[in-house]
Amino acid sequence: MSNKRKTYSPEEKAKIVLEILREASTLKEISQKYGVSQQLISRWRTEFLDNMPTVFDKKAAKTEKLKQDHEAEKEELIIKSVSLR
Repeated sequence: MSNKRKTYSPEEKAKIVLEILREASTLKEISQKYGVSQQLISRWRTEFLDNMPTVFDKKAAKTEKLKQDHEAEKEELIIKSVSLR
């Protein structure tokens, strides 16, 4: 029997990370509350803190939007080229 990994939405991750940043509960308590490993919560916290400044950087947001648009266009072209074969 295979175990399927649970995926968490960005909203769920944010909720958990904010709870850990409030320091009202320990990492262990939050881990048990949400059924998420302590290591994974720590990784989300680190990623959040590393990327926090980009929230206020309008240039970075524009760059990220362009990057996403480019990736979507690239995927579309790949799909079209495969279907033409």
